[in-house]
Amino acid sequence: MTRTTPTPTVDALVEAVLAGEHGPLPSGLVATSVFWIHHGTRLAGGDTTYLNQYVLVRLGGSFGGCAFEAGEIDPSICRDSSGTPLDVLLREAPRPLRIAALDAYLSETRPHRAAAEAGDAEPVTLPAGTPEVRAKARDAAIAGLLDIEEGAKVGLIGVVNPLIAAIRERGGRPLPCDLNLKATQWGDPVTDDMHEVLDRAEAVVATGMTLSNGSFDTILERCRSRDIPLIVYAQTGSAVARAFLGSGVTALSAEPFPFSQFSAEETGLYRYRTVGGA
Repeated sequence: MTRTTPTPTVDALVEAVLAGEHGPLPSGLVATSVFWIHHGTRLAGGDTTYLNQYVLVRLGGSFGGCAFEAGEIDPSICRDSSGTPLDVLLREAPRPLRIAALDAYLSETRPHRAAAEAGDAEPVTLPAGTPEVRAKARDAAIAGLLDIEEGAKVGLIGVVNPLIAAIRERGGRPLPCDLNLKATQWGDPVTDDMHEVLDRAEAVVATGMTLSNGSFDTILERCRSRDIPLIVYAQTGSAVARAFLGSGVTALSAEPFPFSQFSAEETGLYRYRTVGGA
């Protein structure tokens, strides 16, 4: 079945927020704090060092976050942007900061915990422990959103090795795609051509990083046109991705800041599903 309904876009969501369609006008709100985090991780038994940079925005009682590629922005953005009216960030900031500001706004207007209290999201507690224990639990929770037949081809856009393993445990055949990795921990080739993956996959799992690099709209449109499930696992833009549930996104694992890798204690994420979705 081919759908002809226009696909929503991230830019259209920003314009709706600026117009006050999702809550108070951003022109009356201020980004109290803008900060960034740069860290590396290599899990035991693996040969991949994951290097991640995040820019974060504090708005009221909420945080918004967005990962970005090295060199896109520099630490001076923290000095230059802290205390800026939110509408200015949404209109003028570099894309990663725009996404973080949008995420902060949507998180503040409806926190994930409030969605869970209303029964619209399922809270999942990640256990205390080592990075390996916590990563395995997180990725099992993400893969648990897949409702697939044995042997189904699952496009994975944004590769982390524990999630490859979790998809296989669910019976899926991963089609890994990433801009920075050439092979998985087990030697599976990783393509950098997401269009090849989107053409072959029977379901797609994509990271929130696609919001940062601008590929999210393309993935959303392609999954809608092919009528296949799209599951998003998001530290980046967890509340932004939530806005597309039922409009192309069929399930979401939302992990608001502070992210699981920054703690050895129990932390939470929130799983969303659409009716009849993944």
